[in-house]
Amino acid sequence: MLKIATRIKHRGTSTLPGLMLMLFCHTAFSTAIIEGERMHPELGTRGMVVTSHFLATASAQEVLKSGGNAIDAAVTAAFSLAVTQPRSGNIGGGGFMLLSSEKRSEVVAIDYREKAPSSAHADMFLDQHGEADKQASRFSHKSAGIPGTVAGLALALEKYGTISLRKAMAPAIKLAQHGFPVTPRFSKGLKAAEKRLKKWPASTRHFYKADGSYYEPGDLFVQKELAATLKRISANGASEFYEGKTAELLVSEMQRHGGLISMQDMKSYQPVIRKPIHGNYREYDIYSMSPPSSGGVHVVQILNILEGYPITELGHNSAQTLHLMTEAMKYAYADRSRYLGDEDFVNVPLKGLISKEYARSIQEMIDPNLVTASKTISPGQPTGYESNETTHFSIVDQHGNAVSNTYTINFSYGSGITVEGAGFLLNNEMDDFSTKPGTANAYGLIGGAANKIEPGKRMLSSMSPTIVKHNGRNFLITGSPGGSRIITTTLQVIMNVIDHGLNIQSAVAAPRMHHQWLPDELRIEEGISPDTIKKLEDMGHVVKQKSAMGAIQSILIKDGIMYGGSDPRRSTSLAAGL
Repeated sequence: MLKIATRIKHRGTSTLPGLMLMLFCHTAFSTAIIEGERMHPELGTRGMVVTSHFLATASAQEVLKSGGNAIDAAVTAAFSLAVTQPRSGNIGGGGFMLLSSEKRSEVVAIDYREKAPSSAHADMFLDQHGEADKQASRFSHKSAGIPGTVAGLALALEKYGTISLRKAMAPAIKLAQHGFPVTPRFSKGLKAAEKRLKKWPASTRHFYKADGSYYEPGDLFVQKELAATLKRISANGASEFYEGKTAELLVSEMQRHGGLISMQDMKSYQPVIRKPIHGNYREYDIYSMSPPSSGGVHVVQILNILEGYPITELGHNSAQTLHLMTEAMKYAYADRSRYLGDEDFVNVPLKGLISKEYARSIQEMIDPNLVTASKTISPGQPTGYESNETTHFSIVDQHGNAVSNTYTINFSYGSGITVEGAGFLLNNEMDDFSTKPGTANAYGLIGGAANKIEPGKRMLSSMSPTIVKHNGRNFLITGSPGGSRIITTTLQVIMNVIDHGLNIQSAVAAPRMHHQWLPDELRIEEGISPDTIKKLEDMGHVVKQKSAMGAIQSILIKDGIMYGGSDPRRSTSLAAGL
């Protein structure tokens, strides 16, 4: 894709239609060639955009070129992704945005996570035997939380942007109204989700042709109903989504199928500006999302534990390094199961969890040469209480602004339910609550009472938009999709840059690992050497090679140059600099 974008630039046709035409002509490019072209970072000095879809990258890049700032570009990209990547980009879900301003010397977090409806209750997904009903919590209308994306993006633009919502939404409206060429990944995703999507007439009509056949690579995908919804929001502001016709369509969908979201729920939704989690690692400041995200807490917690070891000397993805990372991850995920939840409802011991002292106490329990079985690890006793489809993008501008944004509808295509007449999918984020404390959710994560369902509460998330600063300057902007693997994916890119000195593209592309306490297995991607795997198994690890993890989009800023790294695990990703 870098070759495609470069050709367009050289021809002087870097417009959105030009990029779409070039995609149509080059859909035969093999994944291997595309990935091979990404082994060197994209460069820029006036701005950098890295998203999981090249059309969203192009729309945001045009905003920067016309004088907009990183926040303007971020909101533009987010709405464009809602059109071009409906499996994860969304207006029917929610997420987190981290914004850093060098001029103001501040980092702020915008929490636009979904909330439980007012009629939700702790036992709503338990069957008559008191067991968790996974079908209800994941694939029914009751599985939807009150969407936060539109309100969150509008808030970011109003407080920190320079352009109007109408202008930010214009590229998305154009893409929905006139369509865009289907990519191989888009076509493959709809085929894989056919059974779930075709259960609902609106989803069938929206995502498949009139005769029920598939959209194939190169076909034009038009979304008239979504275009109409976006036009209403553009003309009337975010309040249209929460109080106008769009809200009425969503609530009518709920009423027809036993869902819980009411008009009052929609009207009362508000995003929240929060203080991000802040830690430091080897003289770098780490800023990440605070609860209801568990991501920031545990990224910092794991880094604190690993700071006590000579990771650089031990080597990148060596058996010893992977062992120490695994053991640190186990303790963090164990703590996640007990302590993390929405701080508006529960008291989370943030100071204790991210303290260096607590990290040292965990280090003392780690054997540098042998595995500690997960069944022997339980949540610790920190002190200091204070009163698999998501998408991430990273954007920086020449004015010292940086945006790290992760948002989601939970599963690929969420619940599979499209709002009749509105053209967007419902999230199934209610499954991220602990439907039954001690029972794993869809990602195998164990939750406790801190994350139980309560009216108006935000469900716990692993999304970890992160900004690393050095000497007060923006240094690394990163984040990833990936469910429970988001935390460890983000962690590894940070370590790849700081500990191992990898350039940003190599840091993004390097093979990854993951451990989440339970199940007690060390998951790895292809690319870890057999010798290393053997050493890990000799230490006692149960090593399992599985599919790729995450799709991290990252920017490194060094000596005034912006280096963009798009993840080759997602074939539509693109980094583009100015």
